[in-house]
Amino acid sequence: MKRDAIVVLDFGSQYTQLIARRIREQQVYCEIQPYTLPLADIEKMAPKGIILSGGPASVYETDSPTIDAALFKLGIPVLGICYGMQLIAFLLKGGKVHPASEREYGNAQLKVNATSEPLFDGLSSEVTAWMSHGDKIDNLPEGFHTIAQTQNSPIAAMVNADSTLYGLQFHPEVEHTRDDDKILSNFVQKICACEENWTMDTFITEAITHIRTTVKDERILCAVSGGIDSMVLATLLHKAIGDALVSVFVDNGLLRQNEVEQVLATCKALGINIEFVDAADAFLNALAGVVNPEQKRKIIGAQFIETFRAKVKQLGPCRFLAQGTLYPDVIESVSTKGPSATIKTHHNVGGLPPDMPFELIEPFRELFKDEVRAVGAELNVPPHVLGRHPFPGPGLAVRIIGEVTPERLEVLRLADAIFIREIKDAGIYDDIWQALAVLLPVKSVGVMGDERTYENAVALRAVTSSDAMTADWARIPDDVLARISTRIINEVQGINRVVYDISSKPPSTIEWE
Repeated sequence: MKRDAIVVLDFGSQYTQLIARRIREQQVYCEIQPYTLPLADIEKMAPKGIILSGGPASVYETDSPTIDAALFKLGIPVLGICYGMQLIAFLLKGGKVHPASEREYGNAQLKVNATSEPLFDGLSSEVTAWMSHGDKIDNLPEGFHTIAQTQNSPIAAMVNADSTLYGLQFHPEVEHTRDDDKILSNFVQKICACEENWTMDTFITEAITHIRTTVKDERILCAVSGGIDSMVLATLLHKAIGDALVSVFVDNGLLRQNEVEQVLATCKALGINIEFVDAADAFLNALAGVVNPEQKRKIIGAQFIETFRAKVKQLGPCRFLAQGTLYPDVIESVSTKGPSATIKTHHNVGGLPPDMPFELIEPFRELFKDEVRAVGAELNVPPHVLGRHPFPGPGLAVRIIGEVTPERLEVLRLADAIFIREIKDAGIYDDIWQALAVLLPVKSVGVMGDERTYENAVALRAVTSSDAMTADWARIPDDVLARISTRIINEVQGINRVVYDISSKPPSTIEWE
């Protein structure tokens, strides 16, 4: 199906995927491509608009990422964000970019000079904007004028005389920017005139067609974990290929309390036939003595593949392996479409071994979590499954800082179960994007029963978010936190201290490892 599209050229911003997500929320298709994409290929794609993302580089440095300035002569509206704006100024005659005397990071008050400008339609004359830059534009390119400013950036937004080239020094895609949806919506709807024809219903239709065309009459091995992504994936695959789907649930010994029983019951309710594999001993033996989080992820990824390989020997040939890999997994693991910095390797992306004996099927690779939930709703996956908090593929291994042992796993399971139970009883589970407990590698002095103790500390982490690319710490009521702490210390032998993590993302990630 031919649809209107916006192309985002990625210059390495950790927010690049957010731009795509915000545009897709408007039911307009958006595709991310590397900044190195040839101009001829862009013309063939015939996008309705082009966005130049932000990035960590400086335009005046040697070998900084750049594009062919002929892009600006295609007659396609272009919006440059942060580095993208600086690149427009740098490449066009008259523009000058220099290091700012003072880095601008965080919220800034943006004064809009031209509220009649289509890009700012519906905005007030002063809004809060999220800044993250060390360079700024000193001189506008010829034919441009300023349409917004902050105290630190006299040229915080610019446009050319034809209203086809725009630049924003701030990030309209992040939730920190007030009215962020209006700015990108104005660009997509008013300036690019895109039709709203990207829906999860059309995605499902196209995904099923692609799966059937790719797989033909062969079988697909699907890794089911019980989380949202794998459950929705298994449901989609079953709809596409029926009994040719082989779903495998592996107990890797790193699951939460009672999770094996819960996952098997959920699969049965969804009508998904499951091959269950108890591989806990193999995973824990492979992780023995390992403390480095990247090494943990790679070991777990490799062990999963070995487990699937052994299962296939029992079940017969299976060429394809399906995974519920998402956009955030990819952007945080490897730079597949641009120079974004690797934050951490996800076990199902960069953690897979190079000699893997399967061809991957990843229908959700360019979807966000909320889009997967929407797909699940279209496929009638029950709300209690879609509403589950995300759980990492490596499981509790990345929530134990240091070596993973059966004893430490049991301590963490009990603490985590109390935490989740209490926020559910308090009626705030659905208000939180993700809640988790982390077992710390430190011990502290305590007093229990008039005796001195020297036991472990556990950190509680709960965040609010809509996409996992940015997140804020959840404001759990004091009385709920007090009840959680009291229960954990009283009921979990080996813990005498509970702390609450109040860091946001960025700069912190949601998981600790």
